Amino acid sequence: MLPRVEKILVIDDDAKMRRQIATLLAAEGYATLEAHNGKEGVALAQTEKPDLVVCDITMPEMNGHRVLQAIREQPVTAHVPFIFLTGWGEREDLRAGMNLGADDYLVKPVEPAELIAAVQARLRRRQQSGAARRATASDATPEAIAQALGLTPREAEILHWVVQGKTNPEIGLILGIQLTTVKKHLESTFVKLGVENRTAAVTLALEKVVPQG
Repeated sequence: MLPRVEKILVIDDDAKMRRQIATLLAAEGYATLEAHNGKEGVALAQTEKPDLVVCDITMPEMNGHRVLQAIREQPVTAHVPFIFLTGWGEREDLRAGMNLGADDYLVKPVEPAELIAAVQARLRRRQQSGAARRATASDATPEAIAQALGLTPREAEILHWVVQGKTNPEIGLILGIQLTTVKKHLESTFVKLGVENRTAAVTLALEKVVPQG
């Protein structure tokens, strides 16, 4: 039996950018789908059930944030890895998107190697953890973490993003704070929880916060 070809949906109203990304992904052996606006992208996601979505933020009628919300609201696509395409001047839009549940972001113009690396990393993480783990981790909201572990709102917010698999630089970008501030809060969190590293903190958070089935 031939191995299954992973399917990637590219949503962008810029035809040149959309075609470039789809061509790069196809050259790597992925099956690609293209949508020229958000509404078409959401419809394709429901019918084609892609393994990953690459989506522009700024689009007419239905922007990337609304696309992400629509995809996350449907059970069939709720856990599909979602990568945003963003311009340098869209930091606030990016932060909002990450808070809505995006998995990663790429800054346009996208470097081919960066695109492939991001796609491979998100698909690999999905294979390793599975949709069930993603759903479980999503229960670890900042509020639930703060209440269960006795952390400050900021410490809980940062640990929430650690549980979601974000790196320190990504967390700093999402929250609009310096990398040193992220590290300082994490160090304080480790002391409070009696753990030595991120992995142990995530394990404890999931044990204490997430309902066990």
